[in-house]
Amino acid sequence: MKYNGTFLAAAVVAFAVSALRLGLPAKVEAQHRLGSETTVVHSQFGGQIFGFDIDQNGTEGVLSESQDIGGGRVLAAVETFDQTTGAILKVVKKLQTKDDFVTLGIGGAAVGLVEREHVKGIYVVKRIYEELSPVNKNNFTGTWNAPLASNDIIEGFSQNQGAGGGTFTNAVLAFQNGGNNNTFVFGTNVNTKTFGKQITLTDPVFSISPVMAYDTKTNQAVIAAATGAVGGPAPQIALVDLTKGTVKEFTGILGPPPFHQGYVNGIAVDSEDGIACTTTELDAQVEFYDLNKQTGFAVPLPGNAGQLQSGQNLEYDPINKLFLVAQPFSSTGPGSSIQVYDINGNLVESLNGFNFPISTGAMFQINPSQRSGFVYGTGLAELDLFTY
Repeated sequence: MKYNGTFLAAAVVAFAVSALRLGLPAKVEAQHRLGSETTVVHSQFGGQIFGFDIDQNGTEGVLSESQDIGGGRVLAAVETFDQTTGAILKVVKKLQTKDDFVTLGIGGAAVGLVEREHVKGIYVVKRIYEELSPVNKNNFTGTWNAPLASNDIIEGFSQNQGAGGGTFTNAVLAFQNGGNNNTFVFGTNVNTKTFGKQITLTDPVFSISPVMAYDTKTNQAVIAAATGAVGGPAPQIALVDLTKGTVKEFTGILGPPPFHQGYVNGIAVDSEDGIACTTTELDAQVEFYDLNKQTGFAVPLPGNAGQLQSGQNLEYDPINKLFLVAQPFSSTGPGSSIQVYDINGNLVESLNGFNFPISTGAMFQINPSQRSGFVYGTGLAELDLFTY
């Protein structure tokens, strides 16, 4: 299934990314701070937040907001905020036109990447990728001139951030919205504004809501997808070498009958140990794959989770070696939860009391060095801090 830019902006936000993250978290367990009692970020003009990220090696974050102001126009803005206080530090750009902004993420050495969707009539006719390099300059500093056609839409921008011993390369997943509807991937260094070759995924399964993470050690994009059909085949996992342009596939884990796994909802990669973690629909499982051996195992989400309680977005903490799984309909507490696993598939803890809106893919962002993160709050116009 392919989405136009407007849907990704409202629903990924992956990001995750062009129609893409409600509720006021309550404190459930004493050791976990949830947003209503700590830091809250409010969008400056009260608009819905369309994408955000936090600098894992700094103190700031970046978000985009939008609201209808009538006459076919929207108030759209990009803002930076303080991770400790939640205060808006700077309105980087404010528009009152038909154009919109979507925050894609922070990559490289603290480079914020924001997509501006230029609209004529009812159509997005041009996409401009603005940079904040680095984020703490609190200004647009240039453009990221990716080798994308006007109808190419970004579906994923890998969540790795380069400083602190990582790589400055990020992987980008996109598709051609029209023509052959090809899904493709490429690498980029947003600091040097360089780009690798575009690698097309010819297996048609990767045209159906694929998810992507990036292995910084092997320079591979790890992409997973499934047909979504009830009782359908197991997911396919593609390992895409961003240097050589080669694609290797292996078959993932087939969930238990009668439903099997449905779609693959989320993915994250532990590059140091070569482990990919995925969440799948219908069977409410979390899968762990050894990318070198191309083997894996699955564990059910806790609390006898059923289809409605399937996991969604995934983030990986490389410092503490933890996978964090968003569960919009919790199987361990009220509202929504984040289930925390170690790299061996053991449940470490359940963070309860969130309220993830389905429309956002249960997106959240983490800062591993602080063991903290931000989730969407009330009305999609605020972000709430949590710790784990």
